[in-house]
Amino acid sequence: MINNLVKYLFMWVVLILLQIVLFNHIQISGFINPYLYILFVLLLPFDTPKYLLLILGFLLGLNIDIFSNTPGIHASATTFLAFLRPTVINLISSHDTLESNATPRLNQMGPAWFIKYAVILVLAHHLFLFYVEVFTLKDFIFTLFRSLLSAVFTIILIILSQFLIYKK
Repeated sequence: MINNLVKYLFMWVVLILLQIVLFNHIQISGFINPYLYILFVLLLPFDTPKYLLLILGFLLGLNIDIFSNTPGIHASATTFLAFLRPTVINLISSHDTLESNATPRLNQMGPAWFIKYAVILVLAHHLFLFYVEVFTLKDFIFTLFRSLLSAVFTIILIILSQFLIYKK
C-alpha cells in the first residue's frame, strides 16, 4: 500500500515537472501542444474510487494551471477526463478483464486495449481543453485540427512512455 502511494506520488511529481519544464515549451507551428501529465489519471488503478479520481484529476490540473498561468483550464479538462475514465473503461472492457488486472498498463492489458483506452480519453481531454481555451466556436475547424494534432502527439508520447518504463 505504502509502496503504491510512493510510486504514484513520484509519478505525480515527475509528470508535472516534465510538463512544466519540457512539454509546455513545445509548440510545433502553434498546432501541437503535448500534454503528457494526463498519463497520471490514465494509469491509476481500476479500483480507484470515483470521488478520488475526480479530486486527483482536479488537483493535477490545478497544479498545471498554477505553473502555466492558465486560470482553471487544465483543472476543468483533467476533471472531465477523470469523470469519463470509469465509463470508458466499462465500455471497452469486460468485467473478467478488469478483475484479473489491477492497473491499465500497456503490458498488462495488451496494445489494442490500451491504445483504444488512451485514444478515447486523450481525444476527449484535448477537445475539452482546446475548446474551453478558445471559448468560442468561431474557428471551430482550426481548434478541432489543433486538438487532433495535439492528441495524436500526446498519444504517441504515452505509448512510448509505456514501452520505455514498463518493458518486460
